[in-house]
Amino acid sequence: MTSPVETCPKRMRFGPCGGVRDDASCELDARPCPFAQEPAAVVPWDGAPAHPAHPTTPGADRSRLLAAARRGPVVLTDLTVPAYDPAAVSRIAGLLAGSCDGLLVGEHQNRPDLPPVMMADLVAGAGGAPWVTLACRDRNRVVLEQELTGLAVAGVDGVLCVTGDVRAPGIRPGVTQVFDLDGTQLAALAREAGHAVAVPEAPSAAPRHVRPRRLVEKQRAGAHLAVLNHVASPADVGSFVGAARGLGLTIPVVAAVAVYTDERSARVLQRFPGLHLDGTQVEAVLGASDVREAGIEAAVREARSLLAIDGVVGVNLSGLGSSQGELAGARVKAEVGTRIREA
Repeated sequence: MTSPVETCPKRMRFGPCGGVRDDASCELDARPCPFAQEPAAVVPWDGAPAHPAHPTTPGADRSRLLAAARRGPVVLTDLTVPAYDPAAVSRIAGLLAGSCDGLLVGEHQNRPDLPPVMMADLVAGAGGAPWVTLACRDRNRVVLEQELTGLAVAGVDGVLCVTGDVRAPGIRPGVTQVFDLDGTQLAALAREAGHAVAVPEAPSAAPRHVRPRRLVEKQRAGAHLAVLNHVASPADVGSFVGAARGLGLTIPVVAAVAVYTDERSARVLQRFPGLHLDGTQVEAVLGASDVREAGIEAAVREARSLLAIDGVVGVNLSGLGSSQGELAGARVKAEVGTRIREA
């Protein structure tokens, strides 16, 4: 019998990833996700317990975001910046730093990024607490170990460990995609390196019934924090978190808030596989006389509803924010973050 790892284009061992479509097909094309075919089951973490005797690691003890989460609700904001522009990174990170408890540095399959250690240094230099995404698509285990060592020296606040998207057809078609590890294995590696470790989960991605257990297995691999992808309603987040808690989840959860203030910034989010937005709310925002203000208020309302859920310690302000450029989007997210924190 063919194993899922042999047919998954990411060679995942601990699948399914967060990009499975509603019909259980792969994010890449119409092929069925090998981990999503019934009877779908979670692959249990089979490594050594990440923390058999010591519940924390040096990075977790020092993390500004985790410390803030122990005191009250936190805001983790996506950092959206132009490619290869250090000055813009510093400017945008400085604009956002006072409105959030951490800045989530992305990793992209469709445009270039500055090296993770450089991004961490620029964000920290601007006053932000960098949480750097590491993906397995373009790095083998050796390079990932190097990145984790460099980020530890740089004093990064934490790392988000993801498998990463498969490149869409036409995007760097001649460049090898590695996938030496998957996100769960990377989380264990990051924990061993002493980092505060975040992992993603997609409650609305197929097959939904395995997602709570999958997050628990990531916790067993070494995660300190869960960052959820977008779902259609806070009630769905509550159901997911409750199910995961019932299965043994103890790490804090950060839930995604969709930030959009115009047509393009809304539709970009809606097109991502594995996530869902409240379509009625999207159309109400886009139909408002002041779309920017309506989008900001919708995000703040969603955040307040999510923070009322037991087990949710924070929100992740996710999305472009605006189609008018990265600086305009940052101003939108700064306004949303400020209003949430004031409340």
